Order: sequence, then C-alpha cells, then structure tokens
Amino acid sequence: MNIWSFEYLWAFVVLVPILYCLYRCKRAPQKRYFPHLQFFGHLRRWRNLDWLFKVLSVVLIVSALASPVMIDLSDPRNRNGIDIVLSLDGSGSMNASGFAEGESRATRFEVVQKIASDFVMKRREDNVGVVLFGDFAFIATPVTYEKEIIAEMIGYLSFGMAGQNTAIGEGVAQGVRALKGSKAKSKVIILLTDGEHNSGAISPKEAVEMARKAGIKLYTIGIGKKGEFDSKLLAQMAKEGGGEYFSAMNEKELVDVYAQIDTLERSRIKSAEHIFAEPYYQWPLAGALVLILWMMSRRMVRG
Repeated sequence: MNIWSFEYLWAFVVLVPILYCLYRCKRAPQKRYFPHLQFFGHLRRWRNLDWLFKVLSVVLIVSALASPVMIDLSDPRNRNGIDIVLSLDGSGSMNASGFAEGESRATRFEVVQKIASDFVMKRREDNVGVVLFGDFAFIATPVTYEKEIIAEMIGYLSFGMAGQNTAIGEGVAQGVRALKGSKAKSKVIILLTDGEHNSGAISPKEAVEMARKAGIKLYTIGIGKKGEFDSKLLAQMAKEGGGEYFSAMNEKELVDVYAQIDTLERSRIKSAEHIFAEPYYQWPLAGALVLILWMMSRRMVRG
C-alpha cells in the first residue's frame, strides 16, 4: 500500500500572500497608441491565460518546496512492528481431540493451526516466523512480513512431522536462531505445548538463557487438561524469559490467550523522522520550469 504525503506541508502557507499579490499587485500597463485595435480582440483572454499560468507556476514551485513523497507502507523500514516467532508443539499428543468447541472432532493441532493463523494475520505491522518442535525442532517459516505465506505454511504443518516427543528446549532454541538476524527493538517467542519436556539436546533452562542473552521475550502457553503439561516449568520459563505464562483448557480459552498476548505486545508508533519515502519534488519543479520558459518565450516573441 502506497500513500502520498508532503514532508513540509507548512510550505503551502506562503501560497496565500503570493496568490493575493498576483491578483492585487498588478503592474500598471504602459500606454501605447495604435489605430488598429481590431488586431487585439483577444487581448483580455491572453492576459487571463498568462495570469493563470503564473498562478500554476507558483503552486508547482511551492509544491516542490513542500517536498511531495510516496510512502510505501509495505517497506519493512516503514513499519513499527515486533519480530515474533510462534513455536508450536507438533508432538504425537497434539493428535488428541476434545479441545475444540462444540461437537467438532478437530485435533488439538488443527485448532492451534487455525488460531495461530488468525493471530498471524492480525499482526499487520510485525514480522512473524514459525517453529515446529517434537523430538527435534525446525524453522517452518523464517521471520517475514508475508502474512499470507506464513498462514498458508502453518496449514501445511502436521503433528508428528518433528517426531512424537516434546523437546521444549529445542523449540525455544530454534526460535532464538530464527530471530538471530532480527534488527527489531522488540523480539518475542510464543511457545505453545500440551506436554512435558522429554527430548532434545538443549534443556529448557539453557534455551531460556539463550533467549535472555539475545534480548528476546518469552511467552509460554500450556494447553489441555491440568496435569497434561508442565505448568510449573512453563511458568518458570516465562518468568525468567521476561514474558508471561498462560494456560488454556479449550479452544475458547486459547483464543483469549492469544488475544491477551496481542494486546500486551503492541508496538509504539514511529516518529516522522523514521519514515522512509521516495521523493517526487522534481516533477512539480520541472512542470513549473516548463511553464516559466513557455511564458518567457511568448513574451520575447511579443517583444
């Protein structure tokens, strides 16, 4: 999405006195005597046209001084977002049903896919990446602004792709790796699991320390019935990671959890000096120059 703007909008204030002067401060015409007045039947029309061109030239010059710019809102430099990694549990237990609302037989993983995709599409100002973990963890999508691609990729994932166990430490560590090249001031990992840490070469404690050193905030979410996931571990990880711990026993509660995180992790609006825009002052300036040269040539022809 592109928008037009002016860097120095106040420059148009000078148009008021200039246009007033062009209208009121007219030069007194020199008196000349010529017997054949019929040759000047359209003189008033040309005078009006000259005045119109003068006004247009002034407007174009002032427009150039105001510095028109086009701001590309899709440019990453013009966004004020956060870099977020969703670390999702893809272990065998995510195949369990009974988490969805109503009579739906959807698995936990299918519910998480839908809610996570909705969360991604709402984060219009952010870069988002996805990590899937089981016995091991891998980066499913790099951190990017292409929300449609991320949401589509989440739909392609399935439980068991990374193994049947739950390597929570690996899930956080891969999130840290995904954010390694991030230049965002605020970086976040949102880890979701329905089990206990029982796999992987990296412990949750080591992974949290990696996140802390990288300046990444860690949120943790446990889903399912009480006792199915290690709430104490998740709460400790969130505390040490500078984030918060949440739990959800069903689909509705998980929607509320992501809504809370969405509210907590909101970016501050960038100030104007951080906006990157493409300047277009040369076009009104060129237009004014063409009009001025044309009026000068007409005056030279008329003597």
